[in-house]
Amino acid sequence: MQGPAVDSDAQPGVRAASLPGRSGLSRAPDPRAAIAPMAQRVLILDFGSQVTQLIARRLRELQVFCEIHPCTWSDEQVRAFAPAAVILSGGPASTTETASPRAPAVVFELGVPVLGVCYGEQTLCAQLGGTVEPGHSREFGRATMRIAAPTQLFEGVPLESTVWMSHGDKVTAIPPGFRVLAVSDGSPFAAIGDEIRHFYGVQFHPEVAHTEHGARIYANFLFRIAGLAPDWTMHAYRDVAIARIREQVGSGRVLCGLSGGVDSAVAALLIHEAVGEQLTCVFVDTGLLRAGEAREVVELFRGHFNIPLVHVDAGAAFLGALAGTSDPEAKRKAIGRTFIDVFEAEAAKLGGADFLAQGTLYPDVIESVSFRGPSVTIKSHHNVGGLPERMRMKLVEPLRELFKDEVRALGRELGLPEAFVGRHPFPGPGLAVRILGEVSPERVAVLQQADRIYLEEIRAAGLYDRIWQAFAVLLPVKTVGVMGDGRTYEAVCALRAVTSVDGMTADFYAFEPAFLGRVASRIVNEVRGINRVVYDFTSKPPGTIEWE
Repeated sequence: MQGPAVDSDAQPGVRAASLPGRSGLSRAPDPRAAIAPMAQRVLILDFGSQVTQLIARRLRELQVFCEIHPCTWSDEQVRAFAPAAVILSGGPASTTETASPRAPAVVFELGVPVLGVCYGEQTLCAQLGGTVEPGHSREFGRATMRIAAPTQLFEGVPLESTVWMSHGDKVTAIPPGFRVLAVSDGSPFAAIGDEIRHFYGVQFHPEVAHTEHGARIYANFLFRIAGLAPDWTMHAYRDVAIARIREQVGSGRVLCGLSGGVDSAVAALLIHEAVGEQLTCVFVDTGLLRAGEAREVVELFRGHFNIPLVHVDAGAAFLGALAGTSDPEAKRKAIGRTFIDVFEAEAAKLGGADFLAQGTLYPDVIESVSFRGPSVTIKSHHNVGGLPERMRMKLVEPLRELFKDEVRALGRELGLPEAFVGRHPFPGPGLAVRILGEVSPERVAVLQQADRIYLEEIRAAGLYDRIWQAFAVLLPVKTVGVMGDGRTYEAVCALRAVTSVDGMTADFYAFEPAFLGRVASRIVNEVRGINRVVYDFTSKPPGTIEWE
């Protein structure tokens, strides 16, 4: 289960009663063993597919712990991981090329079940004695799979079902010991298996929603073939994560920079539960938050959770740093530099700290180790990268094994109010990247009012929880309007709302025209400075969710 669509986070077989207390932590446990027992972990080797994270999502949805690592891992690294099963992902390469990536040879020597997906099936065949050739007719999109032989892999799957194909090369001969399990019109080897060694390959992608019974196929592989148990739960993760934080921090002091978002809030609650008063949260109010958001954060942490919190009103500093700046990346960097300066100054007043807590999530970790290598910078990351080095602090990242939905589930487990847990994602640079062009106090105030009205109407219509993210954007464009008997020449406001599972792809939300008309009317009538409202119908891709 990739991205934010996984609600179960815990460790297979970990019992709270077996966790060390704060006094018995002189020896650090193996970090991976702390996450899941050796017999319960699945290794996903990434060959560069755009949907590799979806495999992890599906496995965690089935309550099985897994990790994604690059296919360039050595035999020694694979052995040290000691997986209970291995999944070989898809990828853009061709096994017919000399330099094509291959699975570490030890994968087929461990005696554990292996499932190759798309390219994973092809490299499995190529490495075990089969043949792969460039396809004369490529197969992309929906296809009908027909089961050709009884197998545990397809138990409970209809004899014919829709699967999602995405391949150019094709297997033309399967390795010794394998048999054909399923076919499609374009793939005589749509699924193959060696059921003595428990090696399987599927030419399609079970992880995507278009494959009708993909979840069943993964469940069969995990539970019937690999014999795993569905015991990766959020409650167990909470207990283990607390023990690991105590082990790492010891008697040290921790600073956590609160952003007002779900990730940093959950990280702070988890760390506070682990080390109590050793944690101090620093909430830097950049002046670029939504209307009333700073007050909500302060009330939640000081009042509801009684967590030590330093509230820094630094709006003037941030707006000063942004003056005259219109380029999106320049804005982000100016905000990052200012945040470091403000945070560092506040930390010095507190007497410093040994650790800096960040709400880093698993997708961030995956992107840094993916086989795909360096990617084009779409936008710089919102986490503050310069603080640990400048302040000589170590990082505490208690959410780095989790996807977004898992973080939300952990927040519920920790007692975070549902209104906070379910809030829409908000960019680190705040409204600065929703104000196209130069940022000024006046333009921030205008956008805050428009955004507040938009979200009020969404909530009043009962739509907030159906939408992944909704926000208003202030454009650097003015248009002519008429109000009363006068002519106006004011700004254009764009409204954006999308549905998504993980934020990697998104579709626009199809509001009723009457709803959009009501919102537009309120904004134009109530917000001085806006005289026209438009709606963004762009999906991702080709667009992004945010405008900058």
